[in-house]
Amino acid sequence: MSALGNWSFTPLVSAFQPTILPNVQFWNVSNNVGLEYQVEVSWPFEWASQDVDAAALAMYVLDGNALGMTATEAWKRRGPSPARHRLPAAPARGKHAEPHRPPSGADDFIAFLDKVLRPFIRSTVFPNVNFTRDALYGHSFGGLFVIYALLNQPELFDTFLTASPAIFWNNGSILNDHPKKPAFRISYGSLEQFPIRRRTETKEDFQFRKGIIETFRMTDNCQELYRRIRNNPRLRDVILKEYQGQDHASVGATSITDGIDYFADW
Repeated sequence: MSALGNWSFTPLVSAFQPTILPNVQFWNVSNNVGLEYQVEVSWPFEWASQDVDAAALAMYVLDGNALGMTATEAWKRRGPSPARHRLPAAPARGKHAEPHRPPSGADDFIAFLDKVLRPFIRSTVFPNVNFTRDALYGHSFGGLFVIYALLNQPELFDTFLTASPAIFWNNGSILNDHPKKPAFRISYGSLEQFPIRRRTETKEDFQFRKGIIETFRMTDNCQELYRRIRNNPRLRDVILKEYQGQDHASVGATSITDGIDYFADW
């Protein structure tokens, strides 16, 4: 077990067999006031050990229990690649994924990322790696958190990636804030606001699902966010991407792959 301040990092397993999950580790992270996270970290196949002396990029993926391995596979398909780090926020989703009104815990979670997790990654997990740039990725309510982090601490990451963000939360109040800098990518699926009837779906079920989905106004909200910040001189780049034929679930995986390209190939 490792410790950083009042946080303890307890390995969930000592090691996986190389043929099962190569170059992957999991930790249970907790503190003395009852907060608890599960952190998953992966790194390139070509690294013989975690003590390698190398330069690398780092990507922090919220809800890593759902999207962590997707991110790992996306990095893997790029060939030789920098370290991949993924942070699952799902165990504390209710506390940390709805950031725009207290007591959401978003500021505490930002502090955890910056003051606890990142130092642990850099000093303990990869002590000899020079991390040149960091990115933060979030989908849905995780995407809303990414926006919140960008608005409030834009210096925290080099690149912010938000996919299908829950901008509707709290009547879209996050639209009233404006970011101050780095690069920002917004993405969503075309079917999130304008669904089509599924082959096996009854008319009644479709109308019910459609009625719920339309209230989130995903297309309208993402486009409105883009219009409000695209000319902000303190952002070096703003991208809006609509994925045709994709819904709220499927866009999570697709946007990770493209988000990695946007971050790594800048």
